[in-house]
Amino acid sequence: MPENMSSVNTADSTGSTESTESNDYRGYLLEPFGPIGIISHTSNEAIVRQVNDLLFEKRLKKQQENYSPYVNSAGYLRRDFTIKATITRFETGEGKVTLNQTVRGHDIFIISDVLSHDESFTLSGVPHFASPDDHFRDLLRIIMAVSGKARRINVIMPFLYEGRQDHCISRESLDCAQMLKDLYNLGVSNLIIFDPHDPRIVNAVPLMGIELPTSAYKIISTLISKNPGLHIDKDNLMIISPDEMAVSRAIFYASMLEVPLGLFYRDRDYTTVDEEGNHPIKDFRFLGDDPAGKDVLIVDDMINSGNTMIRTARVMHEKGARNVFCAAPFGLFTDGLEPFNEAHAKGEITQVYCTNLTYRPKELFETKWFAEVNMYPYVARLIDAINVDESIGELITPIEKFNSLLGQMRIEELMS
Repeated sequence: MPENMSSVNTADSTGSTESTESNDYRGYLLEPFGPIGIISHTSNEAIVRQVNDLLFEKRLKKQQENYSPYVNSAGYLRRDFTIKATITRFETGEGKVTLNQTVRGHDIFIISDVLSHDESFTLSGVPHFASPDDHFRDLLRIIMAVSGKARRINVIMPFLYEGRQDHCISRESLDCAQMLKDLYNLGVSNLIIFDPHDPRIVNAVPLMGIELPTSAYKIISTLISKNPGLHIDKDNLMIISPDEMAVSRAIFYASMLEVPLGLFYRDRDYTTVDEEGNHPIKDFRFLGDDPAGKDVLIVDDMINSGNTMIRTARVMHEKGARNVFCAAPFGLFTDGLEPFNEAHAKGEITQVYCTNLTYRPKELFETKWFAEVNMYPYVARLIDAINVDESIGELITPIEKFNSLLGQMRIEELMS
């Protein structure tokens, strides 16, 4: 019998059993690729610790229920999957990485948050906060420390470093493509990126495994749980794209929820060019149904300064929208939180939904308008599945879970 097939006993009504061979090749019939090792550096140890605990609980439950034939495999279940990577900084700002235990034969998962503001070091006697460039160099150092020893290297980078510089116009650097090639050349087998600015970045490294899971399902399920009276139908909800760059993401939301789509687009003056080489924007125009009396959900890939999101929310509020919800996987808030505090106080924004995949300022949790979308169980589930080479198609695009969630919601509405 092939190694990835198992013999299953079935019982009939008389109690007799017969042995049948399963031809189901899903992950729970496969062997783990190797003992899991989860590595972070100091910038996101809290995230890694929570993912570790969830993964342990998930695998402990499988072992107790004898869910799969490999639950007793060496290294399958450990209370602590984490491997400490210590970063040493020299006075020049240069650094090195040291691992505190063996990684030989391990299936390594490195979780990297390039947006973290938690790490600082002294550079020539002056305090220096680690930038995304510093975090990426630390990631490369970790990869080099485990390379040649680990059985496989996987990188989970929720926010894609240099993902906004995914194409070049005229004489510009093509940073994203070079970054991906650096990871591939160092032996990274799988790269997991959440909600990238442009999914076409995978074309830069066609031979590397790149997965692009989305946070859409968790955002919608959190929105529903926070707003029990919300009606998701074409008469009560609209999805809004704040610009033409976010339209594909908004189309996915609108299609899954079966609600109308509205779009803002930039009306540019193509007769002139500004100092940065762009055509100046004359006006933002809206295309779509009348949002008056409806709830609207504005979706984008990130909230950077927040200007685009607030501008869009203000127009929706002026057009008579009932509640204005904003959703983005990554909330950066580079201009601070005060603009959103003011927009909420004016009634222009009801709630803002962002994931916990990257650094969030502590002050954010003190606001009345922010709602966190917990993605840690999802990350733990991805690690568990990838480790046993389970198909993760349904995890990447959870259409069935979407349909089940909305179906249950509509049943509850009919029964109420």
